Amino acid sequence: MGFESGGSSLKSHSQGGVLNRIKVSVDRNRLGEVLVYTGALTPQELRYALARQKTSGASEPLGRVLLRERMIRRQDLYRALAQQMTLRLMAASLAIALGFTMFGIKRANAASVRDLPAQVTLASVANSAFTPVNYYPNLFGANEKQSTNLKPFTKWTDMFVRFETAMGGASAKSSIKTIKAEIEPLQGLPLDAMAARVNTIANAVRYIEDKDNYGNSDYWATPVEFFARGGDCEDYAIAKYTMLRALGVPESRLRIAIVHDLQKNIPHAVLVVYTDDGALILDNQNKSVRTANSLTSRYRPIFSINRDAWWLHNKPQGTVLASAQ
Repeated sequence: MGFESGGSSLKSHSQGGVLNRIKVSVDRNRLGEVLVYTGALTPQELRYALARQKTSGASEPLGRVLLRERMIRRQDLYRALAQQMTLRLMAASLAIALGFTMFGIKRANAASVRDLPAQVTLASVANSAFTPVNYYPNLFGANEKQSTNLKPFTKWTDMFVRFETAMGGASAKSSIKTIKAEIEPLQGLPLDAMAARVNTIANAVRYIEDKDNYGNSDYWATPVEFFARGGDCEDYAIAKYTMLRALGVPESRLRIAIVHDLQKNIPHAVLVVYTDDGALILDNQNKSVRTANSLTSRYRPIFSINRDAWWLHNKPQGTVLASAQ
């Protein structure tokens, strides 16, 4: 879509300048520089640590070198990593947010996103009693803007492609058969009770960071991979989404939500389940299901997504932004 004539080009240039400034800030705020800037390291200590990293192999993260050499406290390292991640997430999501104002909400391409493999859905829920939801309360009190253009969210859309491919293997079929046997007794339960049980089933799987699991800092695993290998926050949310969809819960009642955890100052992922009485949050950090209204002081929503659309959330005061590109 082209730009409108007149002032539009100036607006584009101005917005591009904002993005460029953030990009420069991100590029400059490498971990070592953040630590020096915050006073956790001196420039001399950073040079020494970089030299040690070089001699031990460039593949060893700088943070591990600093901890091994006892040059930094673990809490200072985590604080610097959080600052670095926040800058990167802000830059990525600002591009998405500006896309709304520069191009408007794009037409749907959500129909091209694959559904769950047929083998996953329980045949007996084909005529589910659950109805679609037509109204969404503000998630954690934030406003939201909807778009049906899912092209930027390749981690989400690619997961469905890999899921379908994986279902051709015997091990995947066996895994899904086990999962279906576990959730089949949940059919007919009220949605809140069903969500609570699904939350418990998924939360019993071990937590493991993507970097340790896949050698990738942000990998969105299929449920087959999650139940076989464990996963991190978005993998729990995807697995819960899959189980509820298999039980006949409509797409419109489910969203994966990326939030800012205000207590830990990190991005986090949860599953939102929209019941007739409001939104429930299924979270690997909470054993019990909580209402979204009870977590407004803990989580600030960034964006949420399902197969039909995605929603950008914001507050008047602004929020930390993130992307799943």
